[in-house]
Amino acid sequence: MRSATYKGRCIKKKLKKSEGVIKLYDNLQVVYADILDSDPNISQITANMYLQDLPEGEFTSDFVCTKTNGELMVRECVYRKKLTLPRTCKLLDVSRLYWLKHGVEDWGLILDKESADEQE
Repeated sequence: MRSATYKGRCIKKKLKKSEGVIKLYDNLQVVYADILDSDPNISQITANMYLQDLPEGEFTSDFVCTKTNGELMVRECVYRKKLTLPRTCKLLDVSRLYWLKHGVEDWGLILDKESADEQE
């Protein structure tokens, strides 16, 4: 989940399962987009979908996907080092509740790999 007004660098990418070119804002999104694009259970991928009418401001969800059975799946990409930040936790909870209110139960996080330092 990120601000809808984010103006940082982006990587533009064309996927088989998305309409047009999508914008990805970090390496975690790039890697996961490729995983989704090759997943046979996913029929359509939308990146950075706008969440409407949030009191917290204007935000987007990283990936909203349609599965082959027609159900929606939402994934938010988060770096482990940001998981303990209060704002990150609050925004992830806002996303989860937003999608639950819209009937989406398949909501989850995509995390970067754990480093050797974090395992000790």
